[in-house]
Amino acid sequence: MHFPYRFDRRWSVLFWALGVSKNDGVSIYDNGDLVATFGRFKVKTTRDNVSRTLVTGPHSWYTAVGLRLSLTDDSITFGTNHKKGLSIEFVGKVPRVIGFRRHSTLWVSVADPEGLATAIGK
Repeated sequence: MHFPYRFDRRWSVLFWALGVSKNDGVSIYDNGDLVATFGRFKVKTTRDNVSRTLVTGPHSWYTAVGLRLSLTDDSITFGTNHKKGLSIEFVGKVPRVIGFRRHSTLWVSVADPEGLATAIGK
């Protein structure tokens, strides 16, 4: 199953610079792998490594759009809009994508965050 991002076209130049395309999003494979891509950046883990999910939004654009690290913890954002997305918390931290630490949470602005949460099953 593949869950593409919902793009806010106002930020198209940013997405282009990051290499983000309509093919990016979150995929769940039959073997249990969960892979989120955001241009040249990727988080890969298993569904078993997800402790919980939470649909959130709306957020301020400056906290939700782009490739971002949280200022308060080790969370990472793959954001293409600020209206709604899914926070995915991990049991064990995933390998570092940017920054200096491994990540305990990933926020993604997929077009169907509720559907992704259901597919993950947490």
